[in-house]
Amino acid sequence: MSLFKKQRKNSINLSSFKQDDKNKETSKDLLKTSLEGNIQHVKQQLGNSGDIMIREIQIGKEGIFKACIFYTDGLVDTSSIQNFIMESLMLDINPDQEQMISYQQNVLQVLKGRILAVGDIQDVTEFSSLFTSLLSGDVILLLDGYAQGFTIGMRGGKDRGVMESTTETVVRGPKEGFTENLRTNTALIRRKIKTPRLWLETKKIGNLTKTDVAIMYIDGIVNDKVVEEVHKRLDRIDIDGILESGYIEELIQDETHTPFPTMYYSERPDVIAAELLEGKVAILVDGTPIVLVVPALFVSFIQSAEDYYQRADIATLIRLLRFFTIIIALLGPSLYIAITTFHQEMLPTRLLISLSAQREGVPFPAFFEALMMEVAFEILREASLRMPKAIGQAISIVGTLVIGTAAVEAGIVSAAMVIVVAITAISSFVLPSFTISMSIRMLRFPMMALAASFGLFGIIVGVIALVLHMCSLRSYGVPYMSPFAPFIGEDMKDTLIRVPRWGMFARPRLISQKNNKREHTSAPNPPRDKV
Repeated sequence: MSLFKKQRKNSINLSSFKQDDKNKETSKDLLKTSLEGNIQHVKQQLGNSGDIMIREIQIGKEGIFKACIFYTDGLVDTSSIQNFIMESLMLDINPDQEQMISYQQNVLQVLKGRILAVGDIQDVTEFSSLFTSLLSGDVILLLDGYAQGFTIGMRGGKDRGVMESTTETVVRGPKEGFTENLRTNTALIRRKIKTPRLWLETKKIGNLTKTDVAIMYIDGIVNDKVVEEVHKRLDRIDIDGILESGYIEELIQDETHTPFPTMYYSERPDVIAAELLEGKVAILVDGTPIVLVVPALFVSFIQSAEDYYQRADIATLIRLLRFFTIIIALLGPSLYIAITTFHQEMLPTRLLISLSAQREGVPFPAFFEALMMEVAFEILREASLRMPKAIGQAISIVGTLVIGTAAVEAGIVSAAMVIVVAITAISSFVLPSFTISMSIRMLRFPMMALAASFGLFGIIVGVIALVLHMCSLRSYGVPYMSPFAPFIGEDMKDTLIRVPRWGMFARPRLISQKNNKREHTSAPNPPRDKV
């Protein structure tokens, strides 16, 4: 019993030491009453950086109080600092206000409530919060004799501005795209969804970067469990910095070992607004125009924003074309390899003779022939992306024509193989999502290997394994292949086909479980009488 008491006493002493250390660290982080001491601490912690502007001023015409303004050059609106802070504190205070400041015990509250003509003012008492706000673009105001100050929201500086999306172009529809400014992006969404139920929650992620990450959803439509899961996964992130939404995607996605993306993203405000109206959650990261959306379904990557701006019959035809191009992009070279190597009897006689004549001087099997052409095309595609825009497109076109023509004339590849690879590459560009296009490009090579080894049987086995893998995926609890697997007939109205707008009256059943009805509009019934 005495040994137990001794161990308990030691543990209590150890915990008290830890608490004392924690209190000491907290006390070191608190602001000091000495303005000079606070200025020296800020300079020391920031290494006397040249872009940190420190301006000492006297409050009032008589200089009744000494104060200091801190801000980061390039991240703030300097004209607003001049007009709404410095002039208000140094010139605009009348004698009555000076007398009120002199006799008031809490000068900070007087400045906050009566003097400073700005909207966003928050109290700050710790250096950690001060540095985060200062380096995020806020203005810091400290007074001599007070261990408390203000963070004043006057973020500004240069940004790219709202421009047309370069990766998701449409013929009909809005031309605006997200920017690298978080507040601009949230404003673009709120401009489209003007409801108080559109909620926004912001976190700071990154031990060094302190990146603002916002979560947007529509209360009453979104599944609360999905929102809770998003918060849990974001809170688990412990990393030095977040520079792009791709960091967040890798850290909170459901499945890592899969070629298919389990998180959808877009840089179009209308697309994100439509996803929010379906009951999904948007994740916005400051510093990037890419906005993440969860849960993600496979059909979301095949759909385009323009599908909902065109008539239903035109949108259905284009969607069927996209699904057909997926088959071509994935299985085009594989089917050519399998048929020409193992199943020549499937070809018409004249076509078989023509292909045999073309391949007569080719020294490589069909698999190596296709592999060389696919790798060469991937190299050209990547090179065109990295080259300067002025010459990138010209080099890619000329390089493709020259290499293809020279390879056929040299007898390295057949003309039919060049046609197959070209059609396959063009088909991959039809897909509106770049991530799903990359997945198809990766899967094309193992399918070619299966076709070269086992013919059509290998392709069938590969497709079955691929479908089973996709059906096993989940995105925040929602089946990835929904509404195909599990089959939900009501949700099939917006998958392979798109029914008219008045027919899509329900939201996806597995995503929005609280408010499933989207609209109550019936089919149009125009009058039959002559006008």
